[in-house]
Amino acid sequence: MALLPLFPLDIVLLPGTPLPLHIFEPRYKEMIRECLANDAPFGVVRALEEGIADIGCTAQTITVTKEYPDGRMDLVAEGRNRFEVVELNEERSFLRAEVLLMPDEKGSVADEDRTRATRAHLEILSLAGAVQDLSAADPNQLSFHLAASLPLDLDFKQKLLVMRSEGERLRALAEYLEALLPKLQKVSRTRQKAGGNGHAQ
Repeated sequence: MALLPLFPLDIVLLPGTPLPLHIFEPRYKEMIRECLANDAPFGVVRALEEGIADIGCTAQTITVTKEYPDGRMDLVAEGRNRFEVVELNEERSFLRAEVLLMPDEKGSVADEDRTRATRAHLEILSLAGAVQDLSAADPNQLSFHLAASLPLDLDFKQKLLVMRSEGERLRALAEYLEALLPKLQKVSRTRQKAGGNGHAQ
């Protein structure tokens, strides 16, 4: 089994989500150069106080936007496939691991769950004056697309990453966003009363 290079970060990468990175540590410069040379993915796992999360997401570099004379680089990668860490390998300067990919279990998605999650997401975006474009979203991974566009709690994002069905993820996301929405609406009303930025959104 080929070992997957791992990049522990204080984020949760979701499939289909862009990930801009600034690579500056020598070990990760080495790792990314190898991945680029072989057109190979690397794994992004959430860094925890006691190590790393068991479930992560592979990332494929889409483009290197800038290279610096000292070897640092800016790039944009994209989340691809979820995986479970089976065994860590510390023989190199960077972590590698034997992993198992985690495809979704087959199952249908209730229209109600899709509608609830999409509606709550739209309402939260509108509070921030943003718009929603779902045209490019993979219908089988709509939950990841919705969750990635909001600054959600990392624990919740990790929970979504672990879930094995889109129906389960959309239900959880709808409940989470519907619980969050009244708090955000209250903050928005308070800002408007206080004058905010001089005009109501």
